[in-house]
Formats: sequence, C-alpha cells, structure tokens
Amino acid sequence: MPLLHLSLPPHRLLAAGRGRMYFPPAPRHTRLSVRAAAGDAAVSVAAEAYGLPFPPERASHHRELAAAAAAVEVACRLCVDVKRSLFSGGKSILEKNDQTPVTIADFGVQALVSLELQKLFPSIPLVAEEDSASLRSSKADDDSSDVLVESIFSAVADKVSNSKPEIVESPLTQDDVLRAIDRGGKDAVSFDSNPATYWVLDPIDGTRGFLRGDDALYVVGLALVVNGKVTVGVMGCPNWTNDTIANEKDGSSAACNGRGILMVSHLGCGTWSRCLSAEIGQFTVAPDIWKRCFVDPCSVVHMARYCIPDSQTWDMIPLCVLFNSTTGESDPRNENEILLLSVFCGSLCKYLTVASGRASVFVLRARPTTQIKEAGGQISDWSGEPLDLAADLTSRRIIYPSGGVLVTNGALHDKLVEMISANYK
Repeated sequence: MPLLHLSLPPHRLLAAGRGRMYFPPAPRHTRLSVRAAAGDAAVSVAAEAYGLPFPPERASHHRELAAAAAAVEVACRLCVDVKRSLFSGGKSILEKNDQTPVTIADFGVQALVSLELQKLFPSIPLVAEEDSASLRSSKADDDSSDVLVESIFSAVADKVSNSKPEIVESPLTQDDVLRAIDRGGKDAVSFDSNPATYWVLDPIDGTRGFLRGDDALYVVGLALVVNGKVTVGVMGCPNWTNDTIANEKDGSSAACNGRGILMVSHLGCGTWSRCLSAEIGQFTVAPDIWKRCFVDPCSVVHMARYCIPDSQTWDMIPLCVLFNSTTGESDPRNENEILLLSVFCGSLCKYLTVASGRASVFVLRARPTTQIKEAGGQISDWSGEPLDLAADLTSRRIIYPSGGVLVTNGALHDKLVEMISANYK
C-alpha cells in the first residue's frame, strides 16, 4: 500500500482485496531493553556485525544503514511467519477509510522497525503508514479485536526477543507496541519548511500480493532522508527469485539458495544486494557475497523492458499513443511495440526490478528511492523535473509530480521524457 500519497487521479490508486489470517498469541510480556546506553552499544554491534559491502569511512551514515538493513531483514522474517498463518482463522485484517486493507504484518512491521530505530536513533523521527487508532477503537468496540492486537503483539515480541537477546531487560507490553506504531503515524511529528532528517517506512508495499497467498512480490521499504535527500535506502523482498550471486572480489560465483533479496544503498556508495539469510537478522552473512547492482544498458526505446503498476493498463500511459505493448518475451517485436513485463504487486517491486537490471523503465505514480540513482538510473516526474520530498511541508507524506513518476536506467530518460511530454495532456 502506498506510503507517499500523490496528487493523481483515483484510477491510479491501488485497490486490494480482503483476506483473513491469525497469528497465535504470545505471553503479554517479553523482555526488551529501552535504555539509550544499550541502544548506542547495539548500533555499534549491528554496524560491525552486519558486514556491509563498503567500509564506514566511505559512508557518513554507515551505522544507520547497517541498523536499517538489520531491521528490514527481521521485518521480512515477520512477514514470512505471518503469511504462513494466512487464512487460518481469526480477525486479522482491518479496512481503512480509503478501502485498503491493513494486516497483522503491516502493523507488526511498523511496530518492530519503530522499536528498533527508536532504541538505536531516538532523535530521528519516523514517517510511516499506519497508526493504532483503528486497533484501539476496534478493541474497545469488539472483543474479537483483542485477538488481532494480541496477534500483532505476538508477532513483534517474537522477533524483538530473538533479535538482540544480549540486551534483554525491560518488559514489552501491548501498549508499547501500539505506541511504537503511533510513532510513525500521521500525527506523530510535524515538520517545517527547513530540511529535516527522518526515516520513511513502508511496512508492506504490495499488501494485495501479500494477501494472495502465492508467490506475488511485496516489499518492506525503509529510507533515511537527510537534508531533503534520500541518503540511505533498504528494500527487502521475501518472494524474490534469486539468481546466482557473483563475488565482486574475484569474479567467482555461488548459488543463492531459496528466495528473497535484500537491497541496500548509500549515497555515493552504490546499490548492493544479497539473498535474505536463512536465519534472517542473525548477522551470519559475510560481506563478500554482496552483489553490486547496475541498471541495464539499453539505450533504444522500443528494445527496453517496461513495467507499470498492476492497478494500471498500458493505455493509461502517454507512451501508448506511440507504442503497442506485448507481454511475450520471446515474441518478435518491431519498433512500434514494447515489452511489458509480468505484473507485480506494489511499486517498490518495480523499483527493485529496475535497480537490479531486470527492467529498463518503470512508469508509475509512486515514490522515489535512492536505489535507482545509486545503481545508475534516473527518477523524475513526467516533465523531467526532480521530485520534491519536502512539497508537503508539515508531514512529508504527499508529493506532487507533474503527471506521474518516471524511473529509468538513465540512458533512456531524456528520450522518454520528451515522448511523454509531447503526448501527455
């Protein structure tokens, strides 16, 4: 589901279906340190143990990236565990005012990441998707909603208690989890017109895919904005089908078992990816299995590989007046036809696809991400102007791109801006 809301027509908004799932309740208390001193120590441990593919002296926010990557990886494990219980019973989905569903995993990821970041970087605010108002009101009105809150608490407590057992001290309660969710809510922090430093979290981008129960892609996305620039970015996609991971040091390669990808980037240090580890969040992955990501080199418009939001069709995109589309990768194409890749759920999945080089272009109504630029790509609105993250002065939740958002491998960007501008009304 979208985190940054755009000023665009309703037909470009994702609409998701309904489903039910239940996550078994845990005891109401578990142990968690909330002391700042322990938090400082945890940051150092995470940064040292996580094994990022570039040294701290090259990255001014190396510690923040290490902590963010660790948090996203544990959050992906939460999603996988919750999804295993999908449709097993119990009230586990709420419908928001915009008719989009929010699940145990959405709330759980936001609470978990909020707790971890607050513990490590308490002075940096969080801009996220959910708040606990619907949970609290439903809990008061409906006894069955206790099961939902209990299940969210169980999912979070399980991951918090197992992720950093060396600093276990204070009891975690349901109220702690609800407050952690509210830390990222729309009323949690108010910005002014000055540049700010803050985290941006999309707990699950692609909730519709998450609820399908199949292999549809969904992403946990976390970024750090510093002085108006996305400086650090992390995306975790549990259902991503991995290729062989190349060793950048000696050119050797090794099979990447299972599914899942973690993609990280830091301004000036590139974009890197690796498989999600078998024991997510246990810091067992060596730094030499990271793969440097680059966008594809295609510079011919009709030979590029395109993707669009699954809520849209090709005839909604201005390029449709110039090109027909096909989804058959092996079908012959002429210069008036482009390849449209298979549908994904969630916008961040397409960002990940472009940054990894699997797609050339993404035309959408979504949010910016530093992974594209650090992988050699380019992002703008349909008129070619950069996206303004501070357009929403008080909450940093709304951006106003002209027409939509264009994400490319860079080589095609100017050509496509010219084509779109000439055909967009």
